[in-house]
Amino acid sequence: MRAEAPAAVIAAAELPLAVVHKSPTCGCCGLWVEHLQKAGFRVEVRNADDLNPVKERAGVPYGKGSCHTAEIGGYFVEGHVPVEDIKRLLAEKPDAKGLVLPGMPLGSPGMEVPSGEVQPYTVELVQRDGTTVAYAEHDR
Repeated sequence: MRAEAPAAVIAAAELPLAVVHKSPTCGCCGLWVEHLQKAGFRVEVRNADDLNPVKERAGVPYGKGSCHTAEIGGYFVEGHVPVEDIKRLLAEKPDAKGLVLPGMPLGSPGMEVPSGEVQPYTVELVQRDGTTVAYAEHDR
C-alpha cells in the first residue's frame, strides 16, 4: 500500500474516541472496528438499522457512502478507510468534513480475503462544500 506519511505521528494516547455507526449484522464493519482498535483508537460502536440519518447529519456526499460511518476528532470517516489515512487527517487537520472510501473495495481494512487480493482504491477528502479530492491512493 502506498500513502503519504503524515506530517506528524500521533501517539495512541493522543488519539480521539472513534464513534462508529454500523449495522448490527455487518461482519466487515466489525473487522474495521478491530482495525481501529489495533491501531490504538478507543472505539464506541453504535448499532443502527438505518444509517442514512447519520450520513446526512455528518455530510457524507450522495453516492460516496459505504457500510459504516465513524466520527473521529471532528471529522467523519466513511467506509473502510485505512488507519494511516485517518491518522494523517488528524495530524494535518485540513479544513474539511472528512474522508470517504465509497463502496467496499476488496482488500481494504475489514474487506481482506484469504488470497490477499487488493483492488486499487482511492480514499477521498470531502471538502467543506461537499466536493471531493483524492487523498490517498492504495495499491496502485
